[in-house]
Amino acid sequence: GTRKLAVCIAAVAILALNSLPSVLGAPYGWKEAHITYYGTANGGGTQGGACGYPNTFAMGYGVMTAALSYPLFQGGKSCGACYQLKCKWLAPTRTVHNWCWSYSRTITITATNSCPPGSHGGWCDWKPHFDLPMPAFMTLARREGGVAPVYYRKVRCAKRGGIRFTLGGNPYFMMILIHNVGGAGDLRAVKIKGRNGYWVPMWQNWGALWTCKTKLSGALSFQITTGDGRTVTVNRAVGDYWKFGQTWEGSQFR
Repeated sequence: GTRKLAVCIAAVAILALNSLPSVLGAPYGWKEAHITYYGTANGGGTQGGACGYPNTFAMGYGVMTAALSYPLFQGGKSCGACYQLKCKWLAPTRTVHNWCWSYSRTITITATNSCPPGSHGGWCDWKPHFDLPMPAFMTLARREGGVAPVYYRKVRCAKRGGIRFTLGGNPYFMMILIHNVGGAGDLRAVKIKGRNGYWVPMWQNWGALWTCKTKLSGALSFQITTGDGRTVTVNRAVGDYWKFGQTWEGSQFR
């Protein structure tokens, strides 16, 4: 009777509220942040950064990347992680304008850089924020706005090919850039094994660069653990006759 009708009406109301952007907070599974942009209209000025990727275009990341604020960057632990962004609804007023194109459009970006505290406008000062290459920003919002409110959530990274290892350093201090990591994308632990046959823990030097001081020879294998706790073993990712400066490709998270 009347009680069942009231319960049905309440249930419909809850579903309706959950299906719309919340005026009180982010939808379930999403968090709030803002986006700004840097670089030029063709993505120039965004290739390097605090993760150690020398050229995001050459490495396959393109312009769909982001410099993360301090709370998100976590000293480089988020390098390689993927985030989905979409615009947050904002009621326009005489002093406030929402420059977003659409509230249903989403983009996915990879964390490749840091947006440090003290940057222009204070957007990166101790709050979640994404500073995007201009082309990535303009897929969500108008350039003239300069800044836009968004919702964000961490998502799995879809990468072409296998995990890549760029060999640097010297025989007694290996510095390996690990990139194109699928799955969670971000690295939490890395072990390396050479001809000696035992696993050697590496440590994060900075960004996506991992180091060990053990002299290794022969084919190199890796055990990689990502931020979600998954581990993949990449056997003989690097062949026997490797040289510093080379990039090798192994298997991938599935």
